[in-house]
Amino acid sequence: MANELTMGNRGEIVETISRQGLDKVLEPLIREIHLFDSYVAGTARLADPSVLDQVSIGDSLTLIREENKFDDNAIRVHTEAGVKLGYVPEKDDLIFARLMDAGKRLKAKIRGIEKHGSFTQISIGIYLVDF
Repeated sequence: MANELTMGNRGEIVETISRQGLDKVLEPLIREIHLFDSYVAGTARLADPSVLDQVSIGDSLTLIREENKFDDNAIRVHTEAGVKLGYVPEKDDLIFARLMDAGKRLKAKIRGIEKHGSFTQISIGIYLVDF
């Protein structure tokens, strides 16, 4: 089976982890559980708006907790390359911030991109990454 983790002897496991990396070995055990649909807030205030032309539907996004004087539950949204796109909207971030603060790993995926003149709305799905 493609999504199966097979166990061999200890030496084989160590060699496989060394060769492929632990994240690749554990990949078949990882589930992404869709939690919520939202959008990326703050795209109109990006220092470099050219990043909006470099994202596509289906791209994975990284979510990062941030200490922020305007929002105690702020969560930044970054591309896989580490470029900031904006934030999870404040109206949506409370539960996700609590999950992240409790050590849960969340990610997002782009579900839609709509351009309205100079404004770009990026719709996202937020997922819990679980084993």
